[in-house]
Amino acid sequence: MLGAPALAASSKSPNDRVRAAVIGLRGRGRSHIRALENLESENVEIAALCDIDESVLADRLRDHSDRTGNRPAVFHDIRRLLEDNSIDAVFYATPNHWHSLGTIWACQAGKDVYVEKPLSHNAFEGRQAVKAARRYGRVVQHGTQNRSSPEIIEGVRRLKEGVIGKVYLARGLAYKWRRSIGPHVEGPVPRGIHYDLWKGPARDRPFSNLRLHNRWHWQWDYGNGELGNQGVHQLDIMRWALDLDTHPSRVHSMGGMFVHDDAQETPNAQTVCYEYAGRNLYLNFEIRPWISNVESGIGERWPTHGICTGLMFYGSEGYMVMPHYGAYYTFLGQKKEPGPFAEHPTDKIRNQPHFDNFVAAVRSRDPSRLTADVEEGHKSSLMAHLGNISYRLRRQVEFDGAAERIVGDDEGNALLSRTYREPYVVREQV
Repeated sequence: MLGAPALAASSKSPNDRVRAAVIGLRGRGRSHIRALENLESENVEIAALCDIDESVLADRLRDHSDRTGNRPAVFHDIRRLLEDNSIDAVFYATPNHWHSLGTIWACQAGKDVYVEKPLSHNAFEGRQAVKAARRYGRVVQHGTQNRSSPEIIEGVRRLKEGVIGKVYLARGLAYKWRRSIGPHVEGPVPRGIHYDLWKGPARDRPFSNLRLHNRWHWQWDYGNGELGNQGVHQLDIMRWALDLDTHPSRVHSMGGMFVHDDAQETPNAQTVCYEYAGRNLYLNFEIRPWISNVESGIGERWPTHGICTGLMFYGSEGYMVMPHYGAYYTFLGQKKEPGPFAEHPTDKIRNQPHFDNFVAAVRSRDPSRLTADVEEGHKSSLMAHLGNISYRLRRQVEFDGAAERIVGDDEGNALLSRTYREPYVVREQV
């Protein structure tokens, strides 16, 4: 079978046992497995594991079986897995260029979807993923897990209630320690790697040591740079907290590749600015790759895995700090007196509430119960795409949110989609 799988004959409501499949197992996929294991008492079963790397697949199968005694089916090809009508939900932790296509195929196969951020590799396919979820009546959760954090939920509520007054600026940070990825070394495909499946919708390029295992983030064919990697988390909270339910009307980004002399294509230092028509506020996101200061205590007073990632909201009566984990802090007035706050006792990323929320929505067949519905994922991911498009064009872009097109800019609009490689095509009709 080539292309999208046929629609499953039955889209059953899994009121009892939820049979799950995890696709993409090396990085975030490992967290997906552990989160689903924690739901075994809630009658959730990992029924299948899928990865294009046979050694990674074997390791995850062994680890999961040793912990639980369960031995799920294994697949290398997503299409073969999606043909199994006994699987209710799939969890995607693949590289970005597979996120939307995998989501669309799963919806067509009658399965619910948890997909990691960003929802899409480009704007067109993100909208298509939303259309597929709606057409086939599927529950699709986006992997912006801060939306399910009790502390972040409280912080957003406080912000909307006016704890810091009228917000005029939201600023996000991703100051991470990013080592050089080195040069491309092309050569034969290693044994046990199903490289054609890994490439999927991306163009046909020879195998390189930089294609797999996280380094794909920094190549335009597969990833979206730090803005699409870390930035989507903070951009999503900005949209949510400030009730930005439309797309930005104007975006401007500058940056470049500094410090390292390597094969990275995406910027490792970048600033992007957003404006929303009719809203008297300003959004900013900044990326740094190496030695840097910290801001507002993030990365110092409130460690976030030893790095400086998070965001700040500035208002007429004070400011709020949200490190990249379950916490928020407020400082009020000219003297910056500590105000309301909430914090989780660890600086670890908290996955479980988001998985719990997804499974509850799957059981209820009610997508409105999701904390990060696919439409929200599309809007937040598109913010990252527009920032990267402005960077690549080296100019400001004006965006028509209703049409999801860049105004008067054929070169920019060409970057809203890509040329797909058969049979891995995101089609106009989903």
